[in-house]
Amino acid sequence: MKKILIFLSLMISGNLVMSQEKMTPETLWSLKRLSVIGVDQAQNYIYYKLSIPNIENDNFDSEYYKIPLDGKNPIRISENRAELIGKKISPDGKYELFHQPVAIEKIKAKDKYEELPKANAYVYTDLDIRHWDTWSDGSFNHVFYKVKGYSDANGIDIMAEEPYHSPQKPFGGAEDYIWGPEGKYIYYVSKKLKGKSYAQSTNTAIYRYSIETKETVNITQDNKGYDTQPQFSKNGDLAYLQMKKDGYEADKNDLIILSNGVKQNLTAQWDGTVASYKWANDGKRIYFTAPIGGTIQLFEVDFPGKKRKMPVVTQLTSGIFDIKSIILEKDNKLYVTRTDMNHAAEIFAFDLKKESFEQLTHINDEVYAQIAMPEIQKRYVTASDGKKMLVWVILPPNFDENKKYPALLYAQGGPQSPLSQFYSFRWNFQLMASQGYVVIAPNRRGMPGHGVKWNEDISKDWGGQVINDYISATDALAKEPYIDEERIAAVGASFGGYSVFYLAGMHENKYKTFIAHDGVFDTRSMYGTTEELFFVNHDFGGAYWETENKDAQRAYHDFNPITHVKNWNTPIFIIQGGKDYRVPIEQGLSAYQAAQLLGVKSKLLYLPEENHWVLNPQNALVWQHEFFNWLKETL
Repeated sequence: MKKILIFLSLMISGNLVMSQEKMTPETLWSLKRLSVIGVDQAQNYIYYKLSIPNIENDNFDSEYYKIPLDGKNPIRISENRAELIGKKISPDGKYELFHQPVAIEKIKAKDKYEELPKANAYVYTDLDIRHWDTWSDGSFNHVFYKVKGYSDANGIDIMAEEPYHSPQKPFGGAEDYIWGPEGKYIYYVSKKLKGKSYAQSTNTAIYRYSIETKETVNITQDNKGYDTQPQFSKNGDLAYLQMKKDGYEADKNDLIILSNGVKQNLTAQWDGTVASYKWANDGKRIYFTAPIGGTIQLFEVDFPGKKRKMPVVTQLTSGIFDIKSIILEKDNKLYVTRTDMNHAAEIFAFDLKKESFEQLTHINDEVYAQIAMPEIQKRYVTASDGKKMLVWVILPPNFDENKKYPALLYAQGGPQSPLSQFYSFRWNFQLMASQGYVVIAPNRRGMPGHGVKWNEDISKDWGGQVINDYISATDALAKEPYIDEERIAAVGASFGGYSVFYLAGMHENKYKTFIAHDGVFDTRSMYGTTEELFFVNHDFGGAYWETENKDAQRAYHDFNPITHVKNWNTPIFIIQGGKDYRVPIEQGLSAYQAAQLLGVKSKLLYLPEENHWVLNPQNALVWQHEFFNWLKETL
């Protein structure tokens, strides 16, 4: 094993010194990953963390920096100094906010039976038994406050004895709780539901806790969908994001303002969905990010206040990139993180007057300088219903239009997530193109950034127009002289994996090989084992036993890949994570077993410790090598 790791290390080093080499899995996993921690009180420095893959130890090393707003001379700092910036101190400087898990219910057998301390069992009488990649064990995230400088043991639990989470599971963090303007109140996000209700609802709310009276009030009780990301302006107005429909996780996300007891929807008339936001310094407008046209861009919306005029949404940026987060505003500049399909996240300054960007960090420039970059093209294809569909086309480095290239149809997951200029460390288009493949990445039905209706059109129609969109994109690009129409593969994960399984049963030899990662193979089994029931209730239309429900029956029969598995005749590579409770293990195993029994050339990559993603460096490298080995063998 040690020899293998040394060999991998030498490969990485070699890749970094050779000029204009192609991107390899090892090069990809040598890149540093930037995440912003915060800003100092004077707003002179941005603090950030670099996560550096350590292949030999199968983990990540960390380095911490602060960089002045002019981008010159970043300074390395200690982890302790970085932690100070991330602390949530009350406006009066007296208290600190934090969160930690609290044991509330006795779910583990050893908690119920103290005389059996070695018992490894869980006992449930309701749903919400597991989430994402962990089983519910009776503990819940709770928000605490303490006197600044004291230990966590001296903290006061503002949710004492409540069997609810804040931050929210599975991805909520410190953004789920904030101080009110004067430090008298704490505002936090929670879904105060239990069991079956919790599993079937998206009804999070924003709660206000009084430090003086210890009373808690639900301030968004009128809304039945998601209420998230509370932020106060310098004027004391509260903003937050809201989805209206309970049970619909991909509903239009609107910006709501609560000012003097009155709520105002700033984006109600705008045909888009908000991803993240930040108040402007003057408290009169809000900057936000949102998907549009296969990218994620910066916008602003004014806050009319008592004037009651219609808020105006203005797009501030455009280009082939994604704005991932807004850090701060200062001196007519917005400081943001930005990516594109050829570059991982870096910090940029956007000049609001000049409408231009300046890159401040350059953490991976030395690596990029050594590799040849793919070309990214933005194309439009006419779908089968006559509508125009954006398709990203990623061409191999040193592309020669006189050559023939094999192609990969990329099917995005979600299903309602933007196929934008993101930089993935698994589904990396730069890496795919660098192996000599043309990547076809359609913004098919069900993606935000093309209007609310386009995004919603996928629900209850998984095997309908969206599948036609894939085929339209494939057929249109196959006409290009540089694509070998006899060597096209379809690849994808999650809903993309479902898409691969479904296409395998009806593609009429359009694709030469398939790769499906954590895909839905049997919608009926998916309903019976997935953890967030609100998702399948909405997207499938209901439960499989609702025999009079036409939408549900179509989802469990016509649009169910297992219904068409008898038609499988094309090589397929199936990947499955053992701790994936979103699309559980029986999906991948059932698909592989079916392929084997049907005599279809097939391969299974099982990752026992991975969830819906692949997070460990060595597993990730195995994933990449098996991915490309399969393509070399079958395409």
